[in-house]
Amino acid sequence: MEAATSSRILPHMNFNPNSTSSCPRAKSMSIFFNTSKVSANSTSNDKRSSVARGLCLSRPVQKDLDGRTFCSTGVCTYPSDVFESYSHATEEKIGVMLLNLGGPETLHDVQPFLFNLFADPDIIRLPRLFRFLQRPLAQLISVLRAPKSKEGYAAIGGGSPLRKITDEQANAIKLALETKEVPANVYVAMRYWHPFTEEAVHQIKRDRITRLVVLPLYPQYSISTTGSSLRVLRDMFRDDTYLSRLPVAIIQSWYQREGYIKSMADLIEKELQVFPDPEEAMIFFSAHGVPVSYVEDAGDPYKDQMEECIFLIMQELKSRGINNDHTLAFQSRVGPVEWLKPYTDEVLVELGQQGVKSLLAVPVSFVSEHIETLEEIDMEYKELALESGIVNWGRVPALNCTPSFITDLADAVIEALPSAMAISTSNTTTEEAENDIVGYAIKMLFGSILAFILLLSPKV
Repeated sequence: MEAATSSRILPHMNFNPNSTSSCPRAKSMSIFFNTSKVSANSTSNDKRSSVARGLCLSRPVQKDLDGRTFCSTGVCTYPSDVFESYSHATEEKIGVMLLNLGGPETLHDVQPFLFNLFADPDIIRLPRLFRFLQRPLAQLISVLRAPKSKEGYAAIGGGSPLRKITDEQANAIKLALETKEVPANVYVAMRYWHPFTEEAVHQIKRDRITRLVVLPLYPQYSISTTGSSLRVLRDMFRDDTYLSRLPVAIIQSWYQREGYIKSMADLIEKELQVFPDPEEAMIFFSAHGVPVSYVEDAGDPYKDQMEECIFLIMQELKSRGINNDHTLAFQSRVGPVEWLKPYTDEVLVELGQQGVKSLLAVPVSFVSEHIETLEEIDMEYKELALESGIVNWGRVPALNCTPSFITDLADAVIEALPSAMAISTSNTTTEEAENDIVGYAIKMLFGSILAFILLLSPKV
């Protein structure tokens, strides 16, 4: 399998979860598809011209999480008016929205940040009957977890660097697009802390953006990351006249892109040279985990995409003559439910027992440094590894603003632009009923009482 310069793009956001569509006709574009796959020798101009012709070389038809199909066979064509408008890009105001998690910037922010995190129904997935407990439960968990989380953030300087790094990435992507003669405004949209997704959307409206590309800073798609942010966008776009008419393209995942794969391989190859015997070092990919139920019950493609991503990176390394052993494990599990295995902490102990002496940790889910790389990997897992018998420890840095990585993201945006189309709104009767003010107040009252009882009874 070769690393493909491709991204999975949602050109037309139909937010009705019950809707389905087949491989597209010229006027119906409610699909997921792969943008043009371009050979490694192609120039950026070749890529842009290939996209502008409306061709997409793709793979077998698959289904997304909502049951919609995305075209993957043969040639996909776009409506002619899409390309006519794109050819006049100088008359448009292009926007790029970067989706990311967010993080507390001070220790004072930790508890409210945790509340926002656990109040997300895509993070704690309660049965419909118990969803009225979502916010009280989030309040309880955030209060109980805040002290330990504050210790972690204090250990890395008193707050998360994620906003600063994401702002730097946004500026770098903006400059890269300008270099490619595609001027654009780039917005940062954090899910659980400032600047929130809502803030970014309001700024997009104020700037009167006429074409938008949504770019998650998660290489692999998961319902708990990209999916959660897209749900927020769905809710905001649904009833807004301006937003519902705004042409939007969503880059669903981009772990297969050649530029990303090569950038990761570059970092790994460089760090291996630090070891006394580079060929003996095991490459240890540590990915953020998700509950098993997300994959088995909700159809989250995260595990499959992660395994394919590792395969592509190792293929690239082998093409460079690097044949080190490697393994994949999952970190950051929370709570009593089963998460994707194997677990990072358990694998580290096992590797030490097996006699592995040199280990290079690769945080493969993350493109920015934050608490899970700086504290969890660099401190907790490093200490555990050394205690388990590993002598030589190394860690590949996050991509951050690596030039080749930023250039590839800029190319992904350019390739996505022709597919931007206006949103299809859906019937919201059911959700409006769920948001009934009186019912919400009653649920919050009883939920708060139950959470208070739980707080006074830790064993329960």
